[in-house]
Amino acid sequence: MSEIYLAGGCFWGLQSYLKQVRGVRSSRVGYANGNTDSPSYEDVCYRNTGHAETVWVDYDETVLPLDFLLNLFYQAIDPTSVNRQGGDAGTQYRTGIYYTKPEDLPVIRSSIGELQKSLTKPVAVEVLPLKNFTTAEEYHQDYLEKNPGGYCHIGPALMEQAAKAVVSPALYTAKSKEELKAELTDIQYQVTQNNGTEPPFQNPYWDLNRPGIYVDVTTGEPLFLSGDKFDSGCGWPSFSKPIESSVVKELTDTSHHMVRTEVRSQTGDAHLGHVFPDGPKDLGGLRYCINSASLRFIPKEEMEQQGYGAYLDLVR
Repeated sequence: MSEIYLAGGCFWGLQSYLKQVRGVRSSRVGYANGNTDSPSYEDVCYRNTGHAETVWVDYDETVLPLDFLLNLFYQAIDPTSVNRQGGDAGTQYRTGIYYTKPEDLPVIRSSIGELQKSLTKPVAVEVLPLKNFTTAEEYHQDYLEKNPGGYCHIGPALMEQAAKAVVSPALYTAKSKEELKAELTDIQYQVTQNNGTEPPFQNPYWDLNRPGIYVDVTTGEPLFLSGDKFDSGCGWPSFSKPIESSVVKELTDTSHHMVRTEVRSQTGDAHLGHVFPDGPKDLGGLRYCINSASLRFIPKEEMEQQGYGAYLDLVR
């Protein structure tokens, strides 16, 4: 079992948010790192026990690495706020990461360090070993499932974002131009690094119809799923959407006397192709027209062996 205890304001909303995340197996809300044993909700709120409202998370680290889980946690909180989240104020609403395994501490510290680089104010998330965790009263468990209209300081957009998060960018690293020149073929380098375009109908994936996953040829980061691929007749691989919106970035391209939307990989910053609004309406209406040279296809039967087993349940 992989477990972590996260404090991020009102535990009703945080539990609901974390339950959306793929790889979270179960959760319980409770009170952690206070000064007394077995406090009640009233004790925590009114009797200065020092506990933080906390969510215990049991997660599958093969699907959800700890650093990825923590990055999603940071998106649901104000990590610079002291004893306040949303409209709730008090020490019980402080933010914290409480661990039970010493080997998790370096991962947590590294994650906090990366978070700090993106902020101008100091991170206020406390990092401590877990102590004095007490499971909260039953009516607090899965509160928003029992009370759909109940108070929640985390908005629906963040809930939806958590549900769609599948790729951990921390697992992939951009390479230097020198490394890429040594590893890529001429056409792969020309397309990904110099915004080139391969010939239509003369590339390996335009008519490939096999279950599997398409990854960035420069980093290995997952980009597209075979189930989202369709035959557009354009001569290049076409997809209705990326595996997750965060793995690509879209930029305005005014080259060749046209105005188009360029698609690049997020981590590797590789040119992939363009996205057009002429895709099948029943698939969302978009056509991600992608160069085969920017992709590496991994058949479903090889995904486990090549380190992509966490995505097998997404392939159809």
